[in-house]
Amino acid sequence: MRLNNKIAMVVGAGQTPGPTIGNGRATALLFAREGAQVLAVDRDIDSAQETVELIQREGGQGEAVAADVVDEASLEAAVNHCKEHLGRLDILHNNVGISVTGGDAPVTEISTEAFDRIIAVNLRGVVLACKHALPVMRAQGSGVIITISSIAAIENYPWVTYKASKAALVTLTQQLAIQNAEYGIRANVILPGLMDTPMAVDNRAQAWGQTREEVVAARNARVPLGNKMGDAWDVAHAALFLASDEARFITGVSLPVDGGMSCRIG
Repeated sequence: MRLNNKIAMVVGAGQTPGPTIGNGRATALLFAREGAQVLAVDRDIDSAQETVELIQREGGQGEAVAADVVDEASLEAAVNHCKEHLGRLDILHNNVGISVTGGDAPVTEISTEAFDRIIAVNLRGVVLACKHALPVMRAQGSGVIITISSIAAIENYPWVTYKASKAALVTLTQQLAIQNAEYGIRANVILPGLMDTPMAVDNRAQAWGQTREEVVAARNARVPLGNKMGDAWDVAHAALFLASDEARFITGVSLPVDGGMSCRIG
């Protein structure tokens, strides 16, 4: 029970359809297993509710709230729900991001509309969630912010907007860490590598006209550790550690969860 009696708001706790589990849902489930009361936030309230039902089926505590990260008012309402109905906000977990589905492209081909949309979801959404969560955490004198970036922030990645937005989350996290340390708030960022999740695999298979098996095989071949992708539970366990008191002296850190892919850099 490493998060016993903690209130955790997981933004992006639903997931796109697919045969595997997504990072947000896995993290919400694991947080609940470890004793947290989870507010599952997603623009797709039905998907968020599915996550809550899985939590409750295991005997955990959770409830769902609809919010879209491009809509500041809905994020503010979700934070207020934590404060007013659950009493506090101990953990903010930012897990929303798009790339291929948002129309991302190489820098010479990106459209203004796609660039603005992806930045709004991947970067601005995190900023706005933190904007409203931080006053609550500062007032209570504690809190943890965990943000999901990507190994794309530091590797040779083909599309411009996803890379730029995920790299920005690294420096944003450093700023959050140093500017909120005096309030007892920690901020860290996770850089997942190639993961077998619906967003990463099934969306690409559909966009590229390939089978799921073809996409999985190609991605597995790129992973140094065992020639096999990680999965959402690898990301969730990293998040659990950073959310727990075991990481009480860790802030401003970028943690790769990538099967060794970042070792190729430099």
